[in-house]
Amino acid sequence: QVQLVESGGGLVQAGGSLRLSCATSGRTFSNYAMGWFRQAPGKEREFVAAISGTAGRTYYADSIKGRFTISRDSAKNTVYLQMNSLKPEDTAVYYCAARGGPLVKTKQNEYDYWGQGTQVTVSS
Repeated sequence: QVQLVESGGGLVQAGGSLRLSCATSGRTFSNYAMGWFRQAPGKEREFVAAISGTAGRTYYADSIKGRFTISRDSAKNTVYLQMNSLKPEDTAVYYCAARGGPLVKTKQNEYDYWGQGTQVTVSS
């Protein structure tokens, strides 16, 4: 079993930055690809970014490419999402997810474990 706990959400003005963290516990962190998804009010949950296991390859949704950066710290069993140049349309609940394999995936049903989510609100 893998437990995921997100933190770092909050209220920020447009153009500002936030860094989300996802602390993991359970099995070997480096064996898991990690992803971030988000769900805005009235919308379906969507893929944001993912990072592979040991190779650290990254993949981003077009809507956030160049503004968000996903990274992982194996020593701390933590994955991060650095969000810069935030826009009001980035407002959503952000979820961390882990999949039982090292390859990057972008679909929700390819992830096995989920955190509880953290709210990000960007004011205009």
